[in-house]
Amino acid sequence: MSTQPFELGVTTFVETYPDPQTNLTTSHGDRLRQVVEEAQQAEAGGLDIYGVGEHHREDFAASSPAVVLGVIAGSTREIRLTSAVTVLSSDDPVRVFQDFATLDQMSSGRAEIIAGRGSFVESFPLFGYDLADYDELFAEKLDLLVAIRDSERVTWSGTHRSALVDHAVYPRPFQNPLPVWVGVGGNPESVIRAASYGLPMALAIIGGEPARFAPFADLHRQALTEYGMSPAPIAVHAHGYVGDDTESAAEEFFPPYRVAMSHIGRERGWGPISRASFDDSRSPDGSLFIGDPDVVADKIVRTAQELGLERFMLHISVGTLPHEKVLRAIELLGKEVAPRVRDAMAGFSLEA
Repeated sequence: MSTQPFELGVTTFVETYPDPQTNLTTSHGDRLRQVVEEAQQAEAGGLDIYGVGEHHREDFAASSPAVVLGVIAGSTREIRLTSAVTVLSSDDPVRVFQDFATLDQMSSGRAEIIAGRGSFVESFPLFGYDLADYDELFAEKLDLLVAIRDSERVTWSGTHRSALVDHAVYPRPFQNPLPVWVGVGGNPESVIRAASYGLPMALAIIGGEPARFAPFADLHRQALTEYGMSPAPIAVHAHGYVGDDTESAAEEFFPPYRVAMSHIGRERGWGPISRASFDDSRSPDGSLFIGDPDVVADKIVRTAQELGLERFMLHISVGTLPHEKVLRAIELLGKEVAPRVRDAMAGFSLEA
């Protein structure tokens, strides 16, 4: 059982899909400014963490989470700030560490990195990497990132980057160590890799039943033990929306969700998103966390207890919702859902 209070937060990819009602697209600048207001609302509502993803394409406005989080840091005081995720495979671990150590100093110890391999691949050709090296790049760069985090001076060599010989990396973060998580979409090797470094894991649940991810959580805990590591937290990132009542929440969320997921689906060979499949996904066993505060809280608690979680992050802006609706959903998540979840999770133990 964790001695830390259960954490709840919000993530965003700073999406800029066309509004399903007007067919208008918010500019990147306006959308980024909205995200700052969303983070402020998350803090005002008592949420613990706000996360910004990294993408390199027209329909997402944030290619540099550390810069966006740095702006947020200047207008908040307590909420933790994380990438969600940093596409480490196509970045330089030295620069990633420097960016987030800088953010950590500026925010007096509120920065985190969630490092992932990336589900979109635009960054690989953009920065000169071969997709054939997809897995090897992430493994090697995570090794370097952890080495930099753990030691001010680093000696390291690999295949895809020049070696470091007793090099110092600055600035050092406010926190010691700077928190690094591994984002996992469903790859057992990534779970084991996170555990081999003693790192916490963030599971992305964007389809199927949340309960089917329990083996990944069990594998993480088992691998930590086998590697002789201390217990490390597990988080879940999932799509969802909180409304004043369940049916209106579904009616508001479905049109932008359909636009976004159908757009991605055309790229990846999925079929179009139907209302029937959407309603199935928001059922008690589905992957969408949509409803009034009681419905969403109950589903988060159930998932948290099934998987043994210490953190849950809700991704509200899957498509383009009206900004005021997003702010209201964040308010409800913080002021009504979070207290219910924290009360239910207080004292919960996997052994109970």
